Amino acid sequence: MPPKRLRKAPPADLVPRIQVTSDQSEPFLSSNTSSYSLISSPRPPYSPAFQQGSSHGNDSSDYLMLPNPARRQRDESHSSAECSNLPSRRTSPNASSYPLISTLRPPYSSAFRQGSLHGNDSSDYLALPNPSRRQRDESHDSAEHSNLPSRRTSWSSEGGGEREGPGYAFSPLWEYQSHSRIGTDDDPVTTQTVVEKYAIMPSENLLVFPEDVEKDDYLHNPDPNDRRRDCNIWTRRGAVNVVGLAVVVLGILTLFIVYPILTFLDKLTEQRAAPVPACADDPLCLDVGTIPHLQNIRTSLIDPDTPESAKSIISANGKKWKLVFSDEFNKDGRTFYDGDDPFFQAVDIWYGVTQDLEWYDPDAVTTKNGKLEIRFDAFQNHGLNYRSGMVQSWNKLCFTGGRLEASISLPGRGDTSGFWPGFWSMGNLGRPGYAATTEGMWPYSYDNICDAGITPNQSSTDGISYLPGMRLPSCTCKGEDHPTPGKSRSAPEIDVIEGSAHNLDPTIPSTVGDVSQSAQVAPFDVWYMPNFEFYELYDPRVTSINGYRGGPYQQALSGVTTVNNNWYDGAAYQVYAFEYKPGAKGDITWFVGADKTWKLDARAIGPNGNIGQRVIPVEPMALVMNFGMSSSFAQLNMSGLATVMPATLRFDYVRIYQDADAVSVTCDPPGWETTGYISRHRGVYDNANLTRWADTGYEWPKNSLMNGC
Repeated sequence: MPPKRLRKAPPADLVPRIQVTSDQSEPFLSSNTSSYSLISSPRPPYSPAFQQGSSHGNDSSDYLMLPNPARRQRDESHSSAECSNLPSRRTSPNASSYPLISTLRPPYSSAFRQGSLHGNDSSDYLALPNPSRRQRDESHDSAEHSNLPSRRTSWSSEGGGEREGPGYAFSPLWEYQSHSRIGTDDDPVTTQTVVEKYAIMPSENLLVFPEDVEKDDYLHNPDPNDRRRDCNIWTRRGAVNVVGLAVVVLGILTLFIVYPILTFLDKLTEQRAAPVPACADDPLCLDVGTIPHLQNIRTSLIDPDTPESAKSIISANGKKWKLVFSDEFNKDGRTFYDGDDPFFQAVDIWYGVTQDLEWYDPDAVTTKNGKLEIRFDAFQNHGLNYRSGMVQSWNKLCFTGGRLEASISLPGRGDTSGFWPGFWSMGNLGRPGYAATTEGMWPYSYDNICDAGITPNQSSTDGISYLPGMRLPSCTCKGEDHPTPGKSRSAPEIDVIEGSAHNLDPTIPSTVGDVSQSAQVAPFDVWYMPNFEFYELYDPRVTSINGYRGGPYQQALSGVTTVNNNWYDGAAYQVYAFEYKPGAKGDITWFVGADKTWKLDARAIGPNGNIGQRVIPVEPMALVMNFGMSSSFAQLNMSGLATVMPATLRFDYVRIYQDADAVSVTCDPPGWETTGYISRHRGVYDNANLTRWADTGYEWPKNSLMNGC
C-alpha cells in the first residue's frame, strides 16, 4: 500500500459548482430539500434548526459532506464496494446551484434565522477535514470501524436512543463521547457537522469564526519590547532620575533645615549690630524707627490699650455715656496708605478748595512714641513747596450723635501765626478734598423742606451765596439719583478745633494761640446772622464769638477759645471735644479740657425769611485729622514759621462716646445710608481732580421745586 499523504481540502476556486438533486433513496438528503450549498456555516447549538422534530418541514439540519480528501488513494479492494453507497452527483438544469464553498457569514446572520432552506441561501457549509487527521496510521483498517453506527445529518437517523425524538435539546458534550466513523478508511464521506467539530474551539489553522479574534488579544501576546531590562542606571534616563531625586532631597533639606538655621543666625546678627539712624544724613527724612510686621491687625472698635477709666464719661447733660470707639496710637510704625488701616486712611491729594500751600502725602503720617504724628515740612512735592498729611475715616468709620474727643499737642508755637491744624468731622456723603463730591452737598444741613434754600445762590442776586443749590433735597423727583428719596441729604461739618493765633491787644505785639470751634451750615441767614439768643458762652474771658460769620460759600457758627502756649510741639497735650444731639431740636457743646466753651442750639438757625430750618447734622459723620497752611484761613508769618519747621501735629488718642440707648457707629444708620450711594459713584469719590459734578458724567438730580416733576 502506498504511504498516506497529507490530506488537503481542494481550493475553493477548484471546487466545481454543482447541483444536488433531492432523492428519497439518498439517506443523506432531506426529502424537501431541492439544493444545498456543499459548505455550510455553523449554527449555534440551540438555533431553531436543531429544535425541529423532523428533518422534513422547514429548515433541515442535514448536511451534505464531501468525501474525505485523504481517501483519494484507497485500496482497490475497498473502492468499488464502499463508493457504491454514495449518492450520485448530477447536474440538473432545473435545480438551483450553489458554489461548493460558500461565503462565510457570522454565526447569527439572517441565514440562520430563516425557517426553511427554500427561497433563501442555505446556511450549510462543507465541513473541512480535521487537520489532526492529515497523517494517519497505516495499521488502521476499515474493519475496526465497521461496527460503528452510521451518523446521518438528519435527527431521524440512527444515533443513539437518547438523541432520538423531535424535542431533544442539543448538547455539544455528547458529540465527543459517542462513537463515530469520522476519519476512518471505510468512511465514504465526512459526516461530522460543523457544530460537532467546533463546539469548543476551532483549530488554530482553521478559524471559521472571525470573531474569535478578540480586541484585547494584544494585551496577552508577548512583545519583544517587554523583555526584562538590566539594572544599569548609568544611562541617560537613569542619570536624570538620580539628579532629579538629589535635587528634591536637597530642596527639602534646605527648606526645613538650612533656611531656619540661617534665619535664626540672621536675627542674632541684627540684634548685635548697632542701630543706624534712618534719617542721619537727611533732615527732610521722616524717621519712624523700626517698623515691625503687623500681627493680628486690630478689628475691634475699642482699642485694647484704652484704660478702663476712659471707657465711660459723664456727658454735658449729666448722663453717663459709654465708649464706642477709641484709638490710642500706641503701636509705633503704623502707616495709613489705602488699605493699611481698618479705620483711617491718609490721602494723597492737594486740598485745592482752600488753596493750601502743601501737598497731602501719606508719607507724612505715622505713629511714633505712642502718638499719631502728622509732619509739616518744607519739602517740594507735586510742584508745591510744602508737604504734610491728612488722615480720614471716610467710608470706614462714621458716627451719629455723641461725643468726639482727642488729646492733641498743637504744632509749632502759639505765638506764630500761619499753621492750620485741624480735627473735625464731615458728613460721609462728601469726601474732604474731593471737590466734585462736595458740590451741592457741603455745608448744607437742611430740614426736609423745599424752598429758596435749595436753589442756586438761594435765588438771590445780592451775592449772599455762590452755592450751586442743594443736590439731594427732600423733593428730588421720583426715579432720580438719590440715596434715600424723601429726605434732605448733604455733607455738613462740625469742627472740634481749627488752630490759629491772634494778638491779645492790637497795640501790644503779644500773640497767643487759639482754636476756633465751629459748625458750618447752609443755606445762609441774611448777612450770615444767626439768632444769637440761642448761643451760650460759658467763660467769655477765654471764649468769644468768632467775628467771622461766613461768606458766599458757608455760614460759620463759631466760637474762638484762647489756649496755653505750652500746649504746643509735644510739650503738653490738651483734650478738645464736642458733644451733639442731631436734629431740628438738637444742639452742640464744645469743650477745651474738662471745661465747656460754648453751645449752639438748633433754634439759632431756625426759619428766617425765605429760608427754613437748618438742623444740627443728622448725617453719619466721618473723622478728619489734618495739618495745613493757607492764607485763606490765617495770616502767614513766614519768617516765624521757618524757625519751627519741620513742625508736627500730634494726637495721643481719639475717642467717641455715645448714650447706651443711642449707639450709632456706622456709615449706614437706618434711613441715612451712605455706602450704597458712594459705591454707585465710586469713580467720583476716588478722583480728586474732578471739581464739578457736571464733569463726572452724572446728571444733577431734578427736584419738584425747580423742575416741576
